[in-house]
Amino acid sequence: MQMTLDADKIIATADTLALRVAERFPEAGLVKVAKDFSQVARQMRGDALLLERPNWRLRLTTIGILTAGVLLFALVFKEVHFSSPLPEVATLVQIIEPAANIAILMALGIAFIVNLEGRWKRKQALTSLHSLRSMIHVIDMHQLTKDPGVLLDAIEPTASSPKRSMGRIEIQRYLDYCSEMLSISGKIAALYTQSIQDAVVIETVTELETLSTNLSRKIWQKIMILDQAARERARHEQAAPEQAAPKQAAPAQPKSAPREQAPKVPPEQTSPEPA
Repeated sequence: MQMTLDADKIIATADTLALRVAERFPEAGLVKVAKDFSQVARQMRGDALLLERPNWRLRLTTIGILTAGVLLFALVFKEVHFSSPLPEVATLVQIIEPAANIAILMALGIAFIVNLEGRWKRKQALTSLHSLRSMIHVIDMHQLTKDPGVLLDAIEPTASSPKRSMGRIEIQRYLDYCSEMLSISGKIAALYTQSIQDAVVIETVTELETLSTNLSRKIWQKIMILDQAARERARHEQAAPEQAAPKQAAPAQPKSAPREQAPKVPPEQTSPEPA
């Protein structure tokens, strides 16, 4: 069973992502990018479906040109008259040589006309894929200023620094939305490989998938840095109260009551005995 991508579900995912971005960051420039991305995805879905259908205008034109060429060649061959039943070798060569040239030119013309529809489809597909490549770079531009190092190290901004008003959680969600759009762009590009089996188109789609994957990997490195910093901060905050708690002093032993001293008895004064 051949597995194919469902274009309608891809478009529904892009539309839902645009709503999520608008609800989370209503004033961010990423909202417009997400809406434009949804429109580009819908347009490319239509172009890919159009390329699946045969272009009957080009095919009828090709058939008409081929028919006219065959009739013209038959008419020219019919007008050739031989002076004798078996012409001389020199005369035969003079006839065969231009006939061979005409046959070669007709073969090249037929090959050109037959491949006319394929070249037209290739041009349409490459034009749409170029628009998608531009959209991928626009998405990447919106995540450039979301630097986790500035948030973690509290670097002092300069006069030309971009305005940064997001916290760690908001930056993570912002970067995650950018990564999702890049992932969807690769799926949209893959629709063209289902519509047209052209080597140039397949190579271009592969390049776009590689580009979106590399950019998404760069975004996830930022997300991992923020997540790791959050875990380390939570670990330090948990360990801080334990270090700040005072050590319990050993219980003091009760002092023994002072011993009562017996009252000193003055020595008895003995009177001298009478002599």
